[in-house]
Amino acid sequence: MSRPRILIVGAGFAGYQTARTLSRLTRHRADITLLNPTDYFLYLPLLPQVATGILEPRRVAVSLPGTLRHVRLVLGEADSVDLDARTVHYTDPEGHVGTLSYDRLVLAVGSVNKLLPIPGVSEHAHGFRGLPEALYLRDHVTRQIELAAAAEDPKSRAARCTFVVVGAGYTGTEVAAQGQLFTDELVRQQPLWEGIRPRWLLLDIAPRVMPEMDERLSRTADRVLRRRGVDVRMGTSVKEATHDGVLLTDGEFIDTRTLVWCVGVRPDPLVEHLDRPLERGRLLVDPYLQVPGHSEVFACGDAAAVPDLDKPGQYTPMTAQHAWRHGKVCARNVAASLGIGSRRAYRHHDLGFVVDLGGTRAAANPLGIPLSGPLAGAVARGYHLAAMPGNRIRVAADWLLDAVLPRQAVQLGLVRSWSVPLDTASPELARVPGRPTKSGTEENT
Repeated sequence: MSRPRILIVGAGFAGYQTARTLSRLTRHRADITLLNPTDYFLYLPLLPQVATGILEPRRVAVSLPGTLRHVRLVLGEADSVDLDARTVHYTDPEGHVGTLSYDRLVLAVGSVNKLLPIPGVSEHAHGFRGLPEALYLRDHVTRQIELAAAAEDPKSRAARCTFVVVGAGYTGTEVAAQGQLFTDELVRQQPLWEGIRPRWLLLDIAPRVMPEMDERLSRTADRVLRRRGVDVRMGTSVKEATHDGVLLTDGEFIDTRTLVWCVGVRPDPLVEHLDRPLERGRLLVDPYLQVPGHSEVFACGDAAAVPDLDKPGQYTPMTAQHAWRHGKVCARNVAASLGIGSRRAYRHHDLGFVVDLGGTRAAANPLGIPLSGPLAGAVARGYHLAAMPGNRIRVAADWLLDAVLPRQAVQLGLVRSWSVPLDTASPELARVPGRPTKSGTEENT
């Protein structure tokens, strides 16, 4: 008899963990296929360190073929799912279409940038969800400092040295905190005109930085940001974005050439087309991560609305910690559906969170114990090393080198502006090599 076919769509935290755990549980008793646009699992929490030159890009990219030895990798972006025919249609990186059949399906397609109907944002802002965006931001920030150092117009110098981050959640806070350190380092290597210092603004309509965290940790992060020189503005956001700057909701216009969009994420739109019940864009599943009415289909991660059994009527939040645990439980339940082991409902215990603020500063609450300062920094880095499924020695080596050597301030020019659109739900925008601007020349801004 042929072995059952398990298809996993997406290799984020949930999909990767599902594939890794299933490979161990099934022990060659099933054919496992993983459909993903790239050949790596991205460890997102360390992405700000890539953008600010601490880590090299491959350090946060864990090879799928290298770590999932008994899983077949198919490179491609899922376009649609036919639940009745049990097939998934996809497009590969070169534009060819294909179809994959399954006996068990795991949808772990994750999330994309959350867009808001604000004029100019989609044209002038850049998100922060992947390696291309981190590499683009590193080049862009470096370029702005270098252009400012050479500019004679004071207004142009000030605008190029002003960096606006929208969204004071985990990602936005880390980008602003580490970005200020990065540009200060660049200025030491590329002195600016007298009286000019890089300026970072962190905006959010929330009343405080990182509202998801304990208030004490939120205050710690806010204090570190302000002491470092970051202009933190709560209760404020962007009303309009232009090429020359951003208009804030309080009426002030900020001259800038940099707008980083970190307002959050929304579920991948793929699940909207399944004609199944949704909860705020997420696919509803039962406590066993199965889609009601389709016992052969499972969903986990950001695209799944998983009931929170400790909070009746609520669903687990869209965090990497939950996605990672979803993957373990999902793998166990998929295996159980094939007669291997027993299934279990998803129930979580909060292990706390860590926020790396750069240097020796961090905010953390491991097991509910609030920490700050160097101790929190050590805990944060220790947590990341323990959580990463690969590249630990390389990451630790980069941290050591960053502590004793100056950062390399060079533009690599590998990522163009048009290849990192804010609308990450439209990957076809980035599939066209050498995409020109309306003027007929390749964009390089």
